[in-house]
Amino acid sequence: MNGIVDVIVSTDFVFTTIRVMTPVLFAALACMVFGKGGIDAIATEGIMLISALAGVLGSYFTHSALGGVLFAVIIGILMSMVFGYITLTLESEPILAGIALNTFATGITIFVIYLLTGNKGSTQSLNNEVVPNIELVLIKDIPILGEILSGHNILTYLAMILVGILAIFIYKTPTGLRIRTVGENEESARSVGINVMKYKYIALTVAGTMAGLGGAFMSLGYVSFFSRDMIAGRGFIGMAAESMGRGTPIGVLISSVLFGMADSLAIRLQLLDVPPQLIQLLPYLITIIAISLYSYSKMNKRNRNLN
Repeated sequence: MNGIVDVIVSTDFVFTTIRVMTPVLFAALACMVFGKGGIDAIATEGIMLISALAGVLGSYFTHSALGGVLFAVIIGILMSMVFGYITLTLESEPILAGIALNTFATGITIFVIYLLTGNKGSTQSLNNEVVPNIELVLIKDIPILGEILSGHNILTYLAMILVGILAIFIYKTPTGLRIRTVGENEESARSVGINVMKYKYIALTVAGTMAGLGGAFMSLGYVSFFSRDMIAGRGFIGMAAESMGRGTPIGVLISSVLFGMADSLAIRLQLLDVPPQLIQLLPYLITIIAISLYSYSKMNKRNRNLN
């Protein structure tokens, strides 16, 4: 028990928490924007997976990490638009379309890496550039704080900045207001002359950008290559984080930190004499517990309002 406590209170644990929560935060931000536009976020996992491969390929062919990130974002937006076209324009069932896109993402990424490398597992044979970690000049020499906040990947800092940018975009701009209006009540939006489809596709574009950045971080920041199914449920955990955060940017950030702590703890427990099966289960177990507690509190609040 003392070993676990020592792990949790260490600066290295907090540093790792920030690092591993980054893809969850990107996924949760994508889910948040999907939700604000009244769009199902079930396809986030598949969009991130395809974007992760796109990031490596973009980096490899342009010999630039920035090229990889931009290509991942473009593919993220494209896949988001495809999902939107299927569900909004063709009016297909969102859950089925999301499952289909996620399944397609698994198959197409394996096919592409096999086509390019002859390997069905990863792109480690490709010599692609990666997004670097950076030291924060004014913070790195501050005891404890510098050890926690400095030295992260550029995309990690971008994710933090995007929390604030999206908060302003969603709550302080006319476009954000219209997206929320469309997501809350389409008929009311139409009655005041708002082009519902236009703002849903704007939401799809923003959400696709967030998912694309999350995929890029996984293959160009978290590790330096793409491996099959490397998103490993983070898109779904992002949906849980968005739900727990009540669809607000700050709530989403806090929820993402919670899931990051669970993932970081699982990583640190590998150093202790803990069964590996329990370690692999931990992040998902905490996700189930957190969502259950959130749903229970929401149900109680609804019952009190009815009484």
